[in-house]
Amino acid sequence: MDPCIATPKQQTVDIDHLNQQFDSAHPKSVLTWCLENISEGLIQSTAFGASGMVILDLLYQDLNPNPPIPVLFLDTLHHFPETLQLAKDAQSHYGLDLQVFYPQGVNSRAEFAQKYGDQLWETDLEQFHQLTKVEPLQRGLEQLQVATWVTGRRRDQSRARSKLPIFECDRDGRLKVNPLANWIYKEVWNYLVSHQVLYNPLYDQGYASIGDEPLTTMTKAGEEERAGRWRGMTRTECGMHA
Repeated sequence: MDPCIATPKQQTVDIDHLNQQFDSAHPKSVLTWCLENISEGLIQSTAFGASGMVILDLLYQDLNPNPPIPVLFLDTLHHFPETLQLAKDAQSHYGLDLQVFYPQGVNSRAEFAQKYGDQLWETDLEQFHQLTKVEPLQRGLEQLQVATWVTGRRRDQSRARSKLPIFECDRDGRLKVNPLANWIYKEVWNYLVSHQVLYNPLYDQGYASIGDEPLTTMTKAGEEERAGRWRGMTRTECGMHA
């Protein structure tokens, strides 16, 4: 595998070696490696889901990087109110350097509907995700001069993620780090509860994975964690992590 660019100074890393070294490591060890070896261009990308909150707590309550690494959040204008409130609460609690990116050219859900139609996700889901997630993410990564980004994805979330590595290269050659890849849902919640970490109250109402409000439903016993996303559609990802 070709080496991946890990910093704006063109530092390269050996993905295969890192995955062999850290495949069974605790997420804290993975994050510690990132903080010790990547001096520039490191961020966390999160929508403040359960896994993202574990990483936030490990980074900002435990490892406490100084200065804090930026946290990139995509406000799609279609989040649940509870998600937006959690973002504010987490920023206050951890003192986050929160960097929020919105769909280009609109500032509210009403403006989005006026420009693109009331329910674009029903008529053109691909365009909806391109406007609300894919383009804002790329813009955010470029503006923040990101070379390495940390996500909360895990192998057990869905069949599509079952072979997710700890370290990978994104489509643009950036280093992408998934510290929780080898954790299961129960481990995430054991951490949240035992460390009294903030979390989205929608989980207590039956949601197992929380995305945009119009495209997220509760899950039933025995379903995959992300079964409530894009219910009734063949879609399993929004395109951010293609």
